[in-house]
Amino acid sequence: MVVTRTRSPIRSNVGLKAVMAVTGIILVLFLILHMLGNLKVFTGETSFDHYAHWLRDIGKPLLPGVWFLWIQRGALTIAVVAHIAAATMLARRSRAARPVRYAHRPKVQGSYAARTMRWGGVIILLFVIYHLLDLTTGHLNPVGDPSKPYANVVADFAPERWYVTLFYTLAIVALGFHLRHGAFSAFRSLGQQTPKGERRARTAALVFAVALCAGFLVVPFAVLTGLVS
Repeated sequence: MVVTRTRSPIRSNVGLKAVMAVTGIILVLFLILHMLGNLKVFTGETSFDHYAHWLRDIGKPLLPGVWFLWIQRGALTIAVVAHIAAATMLARRSRAARPVRYAHRPKVQGSYAARTMRWGGVIILLFVIYHLLDLTTGHLNPVGDPSKPYANVVADFAPERWYVTLFYTLAIVALGFHLRHGAFSAFRSLGQQTPKGERRARTAALVFAVALCAGFLVVPFAVLTGLVS
């Protein structure tokens, strides 16, 4: 008797796209909340520090210490790994479906964001690692005291540390390209596949990516220019 192995639904193309969609939504929601939280730096040191300390106290007394933050970090890590794994598997299957390479294959007209997803992801990953060591643990921050979040932010993006702002900007721009491509793909999946619908999807994706990037970048440049000190 021959036993036929069936592929798990989650490992099918539809399942992998669903994983990408769900994890993408989770990560985008986190980015929006994170960006809004960063903007509290404009309300002053006391307010920003209170907000940062409140994040560490979420879940008390049900959860001890900073358990909620670590649960959140664990969930986000799983979402990132699942997102990357699903994207990698789909990309490999797409290439495998076209095994024959033509000597004079026409150039694929993809968006700039789609062609730079790989290196953009590497930049974002490196930035996340640096960001955690800088503003979360304080190991790479001039102040280096996690209990003083406002002072850490001001010291981090000070004019003499322009290279940090440059790296931050590069990572956020890469994130913007990633978000623009992902949002456009999501809108298309929702049925926006007519020429008019695609134009609307491109516009909505661009506006969303620019707005989110602007929200992240306004903080370091405010510190760099002395608006926040």
